[in-house]
Amino acid sequence: MAQGKWELDAAHSEIEFKVKHMMITNVKGNFDIFKIDVDAEGEDFKNALAKVVIDTSSINTRNEQRDGHLKSAEFFDVEKYPEITFEATSLENDEIKGNLTIRDVTKPVSFDLEFAGIQKDPWGNTKAGFIVEGKIKRSEFGLSWNAALETGGVMVSDEVKFSADIQLIKAQ
Repeated sequence: MAQGKWELDAAHSEIEFKVKHMMITNVKGNFDIFKIDVDAEGEDFKNALAKVVIDTSSINTRNEQRDGHLKSAEFFDVEKYPEITFEATSLENDEIKGNLTIRDVTKPVSFDLEFAGIQKDPWGNTKAGFIVEGKIKRSEFGLSWNAALETGGVMVSDEVKFSADIQLIKAQ
């Protein structure tokens, strides 16, 4: 049932992130525009080929000034680096491994993966669900802007946590 090509069901998917701000609270946001293509051989999605492309200019923290700063050269530099990409190298045992590219820096990463199953919707479409969670160190990808705090510590944590709820639809 899962064999073949799968595409993102954008209406039922999201990628969110959070980062510690001033060492006391988390700032949360998401990317509004992204694409996922998956080529799977079996119902368990093992050995599937998956590629995620995120539009960096679609970052949304619900604060226009902060979003502008994140889009600037001090962070994502969306004019020069319009995309974040992730290409999976393996999906198995509750883990997805692959190569993450941010600002033209590519690093191997590993994230927790929950395969939530396959269902047919009321219109006959075959859907598959996944939950992905993980964290990265933003400095490893050239996102190193920060400011020291008067009381010690830094303005923005190096660790960025993210979660993605993904629903795929089998291509016809």
